Amino acid sequence: MHHDAYENSYISGILNSVKTIAIVGASANDVRPSFFVTKYLVDKGYDVYPINPGHAGKEILGRMTYAKLSDVPVPIDMVDIFRASSAVPPIVDEALALSPLPKVIWMQLTVRHDEAATRAEAHGIKVVMNRCPKIEYGRLSGEIGWNGVNSGTISSKKPILRQGFQSFGIRQK
Repeated sequence: MHHDAYENSYISGILNSVKTIAIVGASANDVRPSFFVTKYLVDKGYDVYPINPGHAGKEILGRMTYAKLSDVPVPIDMVDIFRASSAVPPIVDEALALSPLPKVIWMQLTVRHDEAATRAEAHGIKVVMNRCPKIEYGRLSGEIGWNGVNSGTISSKKPILRQGFQSFGIRQK
């Protein structure tokens, strides 16, 4: 797959299909981007599992934090990587050892590793690189427009309400 640009339908399909998200590199520090992305996804109704070995056994936003992906007690739909690009290969290896496999490996803004992405895709896992699910959700749901930002999407369709705080859901094409 070409990872320099994604169709809106690809991103919305992912965000509409996943329920459980493991955030590798989640932080308990409320000024860190990984903290407010975790909060946003929890507020949107996703079942979020923070992964941070230094914080394992403690809670972040009321969610138990785990040391590694294999410690999460439920199947993971999406692994969201909040680590440097150089840390991606072992995280993908860990994800590929899970049973069942996650549906998606998502790498945050500035995070990209093409070789690891190719390995994940060879196992049928969808990959997104250098994108933020919080930003993409806000853009595709129209929420980002509340702040006057042009989301690049216009729709006359009534938003689909989802569970969660002020959640309009993602528009399907």
